[in-house]
Amino acid sequence: MTSIGTLLVANRGEIALRVIRAARRMGLRTVAVYSDADRRAPHVRAADTAVRIGPAPAAASYLDIDAVIGAARRTGADAIHPGYGFLSERAAFARAVTEAGLTFVGPSAEVMELMGRKDAARQVAIDAGVPVVPSVELTAGQAAGSQVRFPVLVKAAAGGGGKGMRIVREPADLAGAVEAARREAASAFGDDAILIERYVEHGRHVEVQVLADHYGNVVHLFERDCSAQRRHQKVIEEAPAPTVSAGVRRVLTDSAVALAKKVGYANAGTVEFLVSGEEVFFLEMNTRLQVEHPVTELVTGLDLVELQLRVAAGEPLPFTQDDVTVTGHAFEARVYAEDAFHGFLPQAGVAELVRWPARSRVDAALESGQEVTTFYDPMLGKVIVHGPDREVARRALVAALDDTAILGLTTNVGFLRGLAGCDAFRDCEVDTAWLDRNPEAIRPAGLETARVFAAWALAGMGGGQAGGQADGQAGGQAGHPFGVADGWRLGGPAAPTPVELSVDGDRTLFLVHRSGRVTCDGAEWSVRPVAADGEVLRLEIDGLVREGTVRTHRDAVQVAHLGSTFTFERPDASGTGGSAVTGDGTVLAPMPGTVLVVAVEAGQAVEEGAVLGVMEAMKMELTLRAPMAGTVTRVGAAAGDQVPLGAPLFVVEGS
Repeated sequence: MTSIGTLLVANRGEIALRVIRAARRMGLRTVAVYSDADRRAPHVRAADTAVRIGPAPAAASYLDIDAVIGAARRTGADAIHPGYGFLSERAAFARAVTEAGLTFVGPSAEVMELMGRKDAARQVAIDAGVPVVPSVELTAGQAAGSQVRFPVLVKAAAGGGGKGMRIVREPADLAGAVEAARREAASAFGDDAILIERYVEHGRHVEVQVLADHYGNVVHLFERDCSAQRRHQKVIEEAPAPTVSAGVRRVLTDSAVALAKKVGYANAGTVEFLVSGEEVFFLEMNTRLQVEHPVTELVTGLDLVELQLRVAAGEPLPFTQDDVTVTGHAFEARVYAEDAFHGFLPQAGVAELVRWPARSRVDAALESGQEVTTFYDPMLGKVIVHGPDREVARRALVAALDDTAILGLTTNVGFLRGLAGCDAFRDCEVDTAWLDRNPEAIRPAGLETARVFAAWALAGMGGGQAGGQADGQAGGQAGHPFGVADGWRLGGPAAPTPVELSVDGDRTLFLVHRSGRVTCDGAEWSVRPVAADGEVLRLEIDGLVREGTVRTHRDAVQVAHLGSTFTFERPDASGTGGSAVTGDGTVLAPMPGTVLVVAVEAGQAVEEGAVLGVMEAMKMELTLRAPMAGTVTRVGAAAGDQVPLGAPLFVVEGS
């Protein structure tokens, strides 16, 4: 039996913290690794010790195998846990760890190599009697094989996470999709091999958690449903799967165990399937811990990370299949730094205020004042809930997301809250392509109430035209009755406090009356303060108590309400008259990131919609196109440049 005394966690963020917590409960010493961007990160502070492994880019730090192995040797670590992402499914890394005389917390390099390729894993599944999706042969960029009709799914043979994946509905679009998928796969996994399969419309993504030891014992921990996806990226996961029959569940779990036994799997892994009615098709096997593992933990009562560590140390599984039961229902919502209501574009910046919900499990590493960069995956944390049945758990998820507030950084919390609260999600109608088919189904909620919060808060702190205060400080002369802009007048009722707010250049004037009225453009609300705790404000608005998180700045106020965060400019305070406006034909960077391709040069004639360049941030590519037919008069960046949000990249003058 292998003894583990010191564990190095070869990852960052919430998963690094998750592994460190489990290791500490087991009495293990922990080592964190960090890049220059993460020197003050929570996982660095949480571990017993930490080692710098390189500069901010992942390729020069978290993906540097020699640096990670060197950190283990330097600190006396005898085992390495890879978490997920980064090196977690790199067979070369698993092999390097074992060759260095260390314990790798995961399957063997040989198994990882075999199951890490979708094409090879597909053949293993066939040999194990597991049902698979019909495939198409690729010859000279074209699909051959009349047995499969369009639509088809083009996907990377290596890696996962939705990278290098394209749905093709028309034969004429296949060549372009193959080329794009190859490029994305090569960038994400260093391997441009692809696989083409029948695309199953309205399918559900259901996966089975398996656990195996080194003595041939394999069990499943039942299934999870991960059908709520956008662009093949999971958004909300749940356990157990709510729509599968007992017969389908038996096929899923039996197939997962058979596959794990076929390859001699050891440690935790996940077998993913596509379910359409009573049909089940194998998709792939993830040879690592999954992001969504907490929902399985909550319904089974098992600690998957602890079990991973015990299996890696040579212990046999402490239970049999008959001992594994499911109790209740669990959900997990992934919180991303992205603008979910404008194309899911990645975001970066400083999270000025972070408030995670107290009534749920939260696996996160984001805290107030922390900077989020474009160097790593945009996932910030996970909100996880459990209830006695699905509907109770779903309502608990909505409530937990209502309690979540992240100010200063655009996130998808409002989108998650809207999705969890919508009828289609409640009724289990959300399949893997539902969000892509219904891009406008989830919209920001609570704007009107948020504006009332903003106006009331600013007026209560001497805001409005008397504004201009620094963050968290009231305007006027402190301690002087005539320095408070409360509308007091000698010999008459208090005058209302005017507060002007602007959203995207549209100005609105609110009048806040000390009698408890807020008026705007003929509308009126009755408002009474109920309680305040720091930035969290509870107001009774028209007889209903509502809660918002409010943070004021000299030129803007932010309000988080019902999960969404709204930013209102204060033109009365800043005197700027609103946002800067660029001229027609100027293409601005829609997100902070790296310019991958510049496809035009100054003086070049272009048609409307022509590709000007390609940007990338947080593993997402975005094509920039000409807004009109004309001539490119300016190119403001070169391939490889890091550019901020809103940077002018191209100017096209109309012909």
